[in-house]
Amino acid sequence: MLSVVYRGKGDFALLEKPVPELLDEKDAIVRVTLSSICSSDLHIKHGSVPRAVPGITVGHEFVGVVEAVGRGVKKLTPGMRVAANVETFCGECFFCKRGFVNNCTDKNGGWALGCRIDGGQAPYVRVPFADNGLTPIPEGISDEKALFTGDILATGYWAAGLGEIQPADAVAVIGAGPTGMCTLMSCRLYSPALLIAIDTDEERLALAKEKGLADVTLNPLTCNVEKEVKALTEGRGADTVLEVAGAKSTFELAWRIARPNAVVCVVALYDEAQVLPLPDMYGKNLIFKTGGVDGNKCEEILRLIRAGRLDPSFLITHRYALKDAMAAYELFEGKRDGVIKVALVP
Repeated sequence: MLSVVYRGKGDFALLEKPVPELLDEKDAIVRVTLSSICSSDLHIKHGSVPRAVPGITVGHEFVGVVEAVGRGVKKLTPGMRVAANVETFCGECFFCKRGFVNNCTDKNGGWALGCRIDGGQAPYVRVPFADNGLTPIPEGISDEKALFTGDILATGYWAAGLGEIQPADAVAVIGAGPTGMCTLMSCRLYSPALLIAIDTDEERLALAKEKGLADVTLNPLTCNVEKEVKALTEGRGADTVLEVAGAKSTFELAWRIARPNAVVCVVALYDEAQVLPLPDMYGKNLIFKTGGVDGNKCEEILRLIRAGRLDPSFLITHRYALKDAMAAYELFEGKRDGVIKVALVP
């Protein structure tokens, strides 16, 4: 079967691989019906994910149909439509029992799919701990609506929960890319009085406004964002700031626009280390929350999609056949033609 394979730093290729088989009683084999390219795939390509194993099939955002299950799988049966979780997790270790599934201690735990074991940019994929790593898609939800459930939407939903957002709060989200958009729509669930989107891309800011995800949009290239946020919040700053952009400048901006005693959530994955200049922020008494997504709320997310409270399908701006995945990557990495997310059809 044709698969997108990570061969080493800077090198992705379309290669033929065998169709996967069940290796453990808790495995499932999924026939992929739709997958997508994620910025995390680019992090792998650029060598920013040291755990990524050369030779693996990439891809951790996908939906499909269960083809086969091991005898230890209890919740899934062949024929079920399912959304994949970015993380596979055992459900039994210290961290899993506390909901910190990103830190699962099993060898296949955490972000394994498309990083340490073969992922979903292929016609078929083996999913370990299938009862945990796959979520049945309710009737009436399209592949497009469900596609981002286990990764970028799970990330935005997790981030909004970390933010301790209260009704009538002022919330700022830095970054209006795909994950930023999912973070914005998840923050809306908490009824903030003011939701600010910050990005340097005017088209993405306009889309956030058009979709009702942001009340105010700010572009650091055309305004003093710190000054504007304070003006919007009676001089205080934002109650919660979510940093989803991943640059040195945005890391600094996050704590600068936060009011004293605010919560700053670092959602982004950085290519290099960042520094907290503690003397400069002395007295702000900020609470920083960081880490990789704990994708343990996929069932909740799908219920909200079914209820019409969440719908990330508008993020799909381009569709490619899997055989044309290299062209899709070129488009996505080059940020051409207004691309936000690319869907791959096996």
